[in-house]
Amino acid sequence: MTAGFLRICIIVALAANFVRMAGSLVSLDFEVFGLVQGVCFRAYTQKQAVKLGLVGWCQNTSRDTVVGSLQGDRNKVNEMKDWLQNTGSPHSRIDKAVFTNEQLIEKLTFNKFDIRK
Repeated sequence: MTAGFLRICIIVALAANFVRMAGSLVSLDFEVFGLVQGVCFRAYTQKQAVKLGLVGWCQNTSRDTVVGSLQGDRNKVNEMKDWLQNTGSPHSRIDKAVFTNEQLIEKLTFNKFDIRK
């Protein structure tokens, strides 16, 4: 086997893995800090998640933050992450959004996006 052939095999394998990962399902948890309670943040989060075809949930916390979980197509989850960090509801003020437990999943474990009380 020549070095050139081996390089081509590696490139093809990496490209195939990249294509597989790009369309993969992802799950993650989030917490949004700032003025995110009393400004319809959860309702707008649900609306945006549904628009993007994502499932999961969100709820207020006693720390005046909003937490939740998202699942769906990697690209759509990334769009939602950007929305949670930079857009939010019209009257919200987002100081920061923290994302944890991001992982590839084989199937969705939620069937819709809920607002938890």
